[in-house]
Amino acid sequence: MEVAITGASGFVGGNLKHYLQDTHTLQSLKVRYIPNQKFDLKENAIIHLAGKVHDLKKLCNSKEYYEANFELTKQLFDAFLSSETSVFIFMSTVKAVADEVDGILTEATVPNPKTHYGIAKQQAEHYILSKELPIGKRVYILRPCMIHGPGNKGNLNLLYKIVSKGLPWPLGDFENERSFLSIENLCFVIKELLNNETIPSGIYNVADDQSLSTNELIVLLGESQGKKSKILNIPTPIIKKISKIGDYLHLPLNTERLQKLTENYVVSNTKIINAIGKQLPIKAQDGLQQTFESFKNKK
Repeated sequence: MEVAITGASGFVGGNLKHYLQDTHTLQSLKVRYIPNQKFDLKENAIIHLAGKVHDLKKLCNSKEYYEANFELTKQLFDAFLSSETSVFIFMSTVKAVADEVDGILTEATVPNPKTHYGIAKQQAEHYILSKELPIGKRVYILRPCMIHGPGNKGNLNLLYKIVSKGLPWPLGDFENERSFLSIENLCFVIKELLNNETIPSGIYNVADDQSLSTNELIVLLGESQGKKSKILNIPTPIIKKISKIGDYLHLPLNTERLQKLTENYVVSNTKIINAIGKQLPIKAQDGLQQTFESFKNKK
């Protein structure tokens, strides 16, 4: 199968190319939003990963999110509908549904995004679902939670640096539970969607089977480095005030990063597991340990 991948140079794209290179013919499709542009798709499938990621420093113009995550997706999907390409996989996000989760996030949860990033992704989802799908075509909208793996440069890397320096974790007073997604499990899901024509089109959450608290994550980080983690229970009101200061001074800890690190965000993967009919290849804790090991190797 010939597969075109947008955003192939990114974290997900790079890992996906490595995962599929022995079983699929891959083509990197470099794209950016230009008004009224047309795409001529020739491959059997397109995996649309390119887009504007969440800017934790809040330095981006909101227009960038809508052009990169909504308008560009419209152009590519219109090209898909008029082409012979049979599979379209769009990488959305759980943030297209909710920034905070009370209970467990499922595909039945009514979307109510709050950020430009989430709203733009939700608009792209809505556009895709509003179009009648020609016979013989399959479309999958994936909503991953926090993705991690070798090459990850996000919040897990920040946590690793804190633990590796022997610094105490100051957010122990926050009690939470959240889902993570190993890049290997995400690549596995995408490969199954490409190869299995019986999987119905639609929206699918993607997450590891097990959820963890941030404090459990800190303990795992310590174990990966042979250290005993230091967890401080500084009152949450004090931490929240510090994070607000971080918004203005562009400090490592701001309100958005604090939310990501301490939020309750449990995501159900039941629908995608049932559709695939297979278990994910790697457990949550094992995937996290692989990610931590990659940080260690780059020290």
